[in-house]
Amino acid sequence: MNLRGWRNKGAAVLSTAMLVSVLSACSGAAGTSGTDEGASGSKTFKLWLGWSATVNNDSMVQKYWREKEPGINVQLESTQGDAMTQLNLKLNTGGFEDAAIFSRGDVVTNAMIRSKSVLPLEQYFDMPDKYPSLAAIPKVYLDKMKDADGHIWSIPTWFDQDPKDPWPGWASLGWFVRSDVLEKVGMTKDDLKTIDGVEKYLKLAAGQKDASGKNLLPLSFMSDANDENVVLSTFGVTVSSAGGVIPVEKKGNDYEFIYDNPEYKAAYQWMNKMYRENLLDPEAITDKKERYKEKNKTGRVAMNVGGFFNMDASLWETLDGPTEPAWFYDVIPYPKVPGAPHVGANQIINPYPANDVYINKNTKNLDAILSFFDYTLQQKPEQQQVANEGPAGVFWDWVDQPLGKWTYTDAKYKELHDSGDSAKKASTTPELYATSSYSNKWYPWWNYGVTDPKGRLKTIEFTESIGKMGGARVAEDYDMVKAKPGGLWEKYLPELENVRKEYKAKLIMAKDEAGFEQAWTEFQSALEKRAHWSELKNEWHEELQAQANK
Repeated sequence: MNLRGWRNKGAAVLSTAMLVSVLSACSGAAGTSGTDEGASGSKTFKLWLGWSATVNNDSMVQKYWREKEPGINVQLESTQGDAMTQLNLKLNTGGFEDAAIFSRGDVVTNAMIRSKSVLPLEQYFDMPDKYPSLAAIPKVYLDKMKDADGHIWSIPTWFDQDPKDPWPGWASLGWFVRSDVLEKVGMTKDDLKTIDGVEKYLKLAAGQKDASGKNLLPLSFMSDANDENVVLSTFGVTVSSAGGVIPVEKKGNDYEFIYDNPEYKAAYQWMNKMYRENLLDPEAITDKKERYKEKNKTGRVAMNVGGFFNMDASLWETLDGPTEPAWFYDVIPYPKVPGAPHVGANQIINPYPANDVYINKNTKNLDAILSFFDYTLQQKPEQQQVANEGPAGVFWDWVDQPLGKWTYTDAKYKELHDSGDSAKKASTTPELYATSSYSNKWYPWWNYGVTDPKGRLKTIEFTESIGKMGGARVAEDYDMVKAKPGGLWEKYLPELENVRKEYKAKLIMAKDEAGFEQAWTEFQSALEKRAHWSELKNEWHEELQAQANK
């Protein structure tokens, strides 16, 4: 089983130069030349995916869509490589043919609108007789999508059906200890409730050996995936937003930005201390995914901090008992840090749409597009499962009752789907759950009716435990402050990210305390000189006020 998480594909930033290129290459007014009348007879359209995927346009689910319901032939094309580069190239060479779905982001939205090649869609959310599911999208989502002229430029997807009672999502960011190593050094999970207790464990674990006789790596994470954010969160720093340009926390009547929180420095001081005392894997900054996974698979690591999907959940999901080191991974609460009264948010529960579907203004297949998304966006708790695997009774079914446990019922489908071969899996489904919505009333991969091997249950246990440990909270307005079109955030955000990446490595790997202080001073200077930090914060406050006024 390939566990499906709450995907945040995090659209990369499109540079100003690329946007200018888009503007210069595209022209014409945003019109409505694709009409219901001209497209009413079409039952086919092309959907361009804003992410990499193995495409098989004759998959079993797509055949069902074509031959049964909704009676639409959806032909897919995926981006390969960097999605933003592909978007720029596509818009510069005539645009996509019918529809495109991308992870929500201001840079994507602005590029699409400025290209003047996409269709305004607000009228189609007010046709309950023809498109009831589009009309049923919570108005709070649609209202926030309107521009100054009242236009809505995309169909939102992958949102919570009930914004007042949102599903908490796949909480995967935490601290993970090898229980077998913990036992060998004579400690228990209770001993790890404080950061001092964690340090004691790391020092003892450093003397333990792996199966090949090498000393264990006491602590590791994958900085390439920003796993160190969990350490920041442990020290009380909010590291996540809900589509906003920067993580922010409200302090009384003021707002504290991530780099201004004094605990941001304290967290990096702790990581640098662990690095200098040889308690942190020296390759944590440079490791790529496969290398990091291999270390975890072979039992080289005594404690991990970060996301368990980065550790590779399949390491334990394939086990049925204590036959490999990964079986012994266990999650612990965020250790308490002096001076940090609470855990900083590392997962903002954002019920708002994560994806946008744009429609080319010249499409000949408008009704097919609208009808397909009216099908995928039905307000049913199980609809993401239906969009991903087809409806109940075809390739899967309920074990006992609707909204209970489920299993695959088509042996061929299951064999191909779970083969581990991307081409075989693509022959079953294009995995378009992202075209639907989700509900707190039922989540498919927490209710999969197969518990063999037993390791599959560990992932569910991990995510449910982490979700209760304090790192998750529901989104506030300040978590969703966007980049002003043509503004400073759009201009300097790429450089701000470059500064963060450059100095996180220098801070962690500083040779001594003096070197750390020098790196910190240089970091503060680079924030201002290269990323225009003070100017960015001023514009953020202006945009927050504009958002409130709107």
